[in-house]
Amino acid sequence: MNTTQFSINVSVLAAILSASFLAAAAQKQEFSPRADEQQLPRAMHSKMKDRPVITIGLRDADIVGADNRALQGAVDYIAGLGGGVVEIGEGEFLMHDSLHLRPFVTVRGIAGKTVLRKARATSSALALDGDYGEEQFTVAEAEGFKVGDGVAIWDSNARGFHTTVARITGRSGNTFSIDTPLNADCMAANKAQAATVFPVVSGYNLEGARVENLVIEGNKDENVYLDGCRGAGIFLYRGFGTVIENCVVRNYHGDGISFQQSNDVLVQGCVSEDNTGLGLHPGSGSQRPVVRECIARRNGEDGLYLCWRVRHGLFEKNLLENNGRFGISIGHKDSDNLLQDNQVRFNQEDGIFFRNETEGMAGHRNRLEKNLIENNGVKGEAAGIRVRGETRDLVFRNNIIRDTRPPEARKQTVGIRIEEPAGKVVLEGNEIDAKTQVEDRRNARP
Repeated sequence: MNTTQFSINVSVLAAILSASFLAAAAQKQEFSPRADEQQLPRAMHSKMKDRPVITIGLRDADIVGADNRALQGAVDYIAGLGGGVVEIGEGEFLMHDSLHLRPFVTVRGIAGKTVLRKARATSSALALDGDYGEEQFTVAEAEGFKVGDGVAIWDSNARGFHTTVARITGRSGNTFSIDTPLNADCMAANKAQAATVFPVVSGYNLEGARVENLVIEGNKDENVYLDGCRGAGIFLYRGFGTVIENCVVRNYHGDGISFQQSNDVLVQGCVSEDNTGLGLHPGSGSQRPVVRECIARRNGEDGLYLCWRVRHGLFEKNLLENNGRFGISIGHKDSDNLLQDNQVRFNQEDGIFFRNETEGMAGHRNRLEKNLIENNGVKGEAAGIRVRGETRDLVFRNNIIRDTRPPEARKQTVGIRIEEPAGKVVLEGNEIDAKTQVEDRRNARP
């Protein structure tokens, strides 16, 4: 090998080594934390790009099943990993107990195609008193009650929040154990009974849950009534920050969607129809709710019922029609809410109704803006807006209140009715077409 050849070989080798070094340097990854990386509020790690996902369906899914047990298995699996997404496929799933939501788990169906159907209920009178705190009940007729079923127990005095909704965990003859102590004494002398009724979807004592794209079929003809304080097609109790989006709840023997003691809930793009109770029922201290672009129609009671202590809420762009009582009802300590751009029409009684409360408990400082309130009072004479009780500091601004039916069929004869005990009400820019535009019964007009 001559000197020239040696120099060329050395040069080639140097070039190769240099290229390899540069390539390695270029491929070296930077693993140190970015300046904007922070740990999550309640975990010792930063936000992850990929989170757990599992599919469940009648076929071709990670979990194959057709009832609440399969659904619950998927939800609990994802919950055990700290949260993620459960994707439910097309088809009907028979519910013998609630689908119990878990913190930070999203339950997502296929819009209009994923149906959760409430199973036929069994009911029986209690054979023995159910005592407060007891974790069992005894029925006169045990046929139809099964371990794993959801169940409700109540009597003529123990209703509302005193109703117990639980799961059956065991059986001995006509006696069944449950996973929740009885909320009240349920006395045989007071017609105590048990029935396999429960919310189809429920969330208790959780945060960060989501429900999307589900159809809830309540099967009301084969079920007995469950009070909205403890049940609904979709029900939350202390379900903080839950999102319910693009769901349909129909034919439930009770309320459509109810959330109690649940702050910062968003209900958006949902339909609540043909239920026997209330359509949409935020209540018992649920603060800062947002109910947007929802439909509540043909429900047995009110379309939207603000229960107790619903404050600082936003209710906008909803359609509340053909309901069995009021379109919207506001009452006990329901203050500082904004209701805007809603359509309230063809309800059986008054369009928007402020309930009869004393001053300390009335729904003060609510604002109604840019709502269309028309053709209410289907079953008799009514007002577009009716203010009862010692309610004060209301603002009604830029609403359209009218009755467009033929003259002989018009029953929304009063635009705004303000009854005697009410306080200050501000009326600005409203367009009212009624036999009596404003009926002010207050003795002293503030």
